[in-house]
Amino acid sequence: MTTISVIIPAYNEQETISEVLKSVRAQKVEGFDFQIVVVDDGSTDRTLEILESEPNLYDRLVKQERNGGKGAAVIAGLTEASGDYILFQDADLEYDPAEYATLLYPVSAFDADVVMGSRFMAPGYSRVHYFWNKVSNKFITLLFNVLNNTTFTDIYSCYLLYRRSLLEAAELKTRGWEQHAEILSLVARRAKVIYDVPISYHGRSIEEGKKIRAHHVIGVIWTIITKRLLG
Repeated sequence: MTTISVIIPAYNEQETISEVLKSVRAQKVEGFDFQIVVVDDGSTDRTLEILESEPNLYDRLVKQERNGGKGAAVIAGLTEASGDYILFQDADLEYDPAEYATLLYPVSAFDADVVMGSRFMAPGYSRVHYFWNKVSNKFITLLFNVLNNTTFTDIYSCYLLYRRSLLEAAELKTRGWEQHAEILSLVARRAKVIYDVPISYHGRSIEEGKKIRAHHVIGVIWTIITKRLLG
């Protein structure tokens, strides 16, 4: 069996955390086991209380004393992960764990090192979301592909799956939203077999709790460029 460590950073997600974890726990994919690692990033609502009341829904719980941002939570989760592959899962309901079978097919069929879930490859459905967020995503995806000679269609999808041996948590320098670009830059450079697969998407509005903003793209662009040109 191949073990997938599912890293779930959570900050003030009391409305969705239980449902997400139940969905992740319910996934069954032949040939794969799932290690669920949840990181409470200093939540100030009932997120931690809910997590502690349902320990059957995860394998590891990391409790951050204070909010350090998603990047810090990701690093904390990576240090606890022991699976063959890493898969990121947001704690909201934008991405459906039912897509795991699709994400894992290139691993079982082609021994893929990296698999990216794409919201733009003819998904089954996609909630209409913010125009400028999509424009920014298209731009940074194009920039990444030009600099790295790749053909990704959606580099800022949450669903990034990669072989754990490709990256050590201690290598990561960034702690903000740009960290995703840093991780992808490093694992894509080291991987031999990379796949894109279509996933569906149910994006949240800002009112519903969406945290990423257009200005975050500045740090992402800087990270993509510096990781390619400076190593």
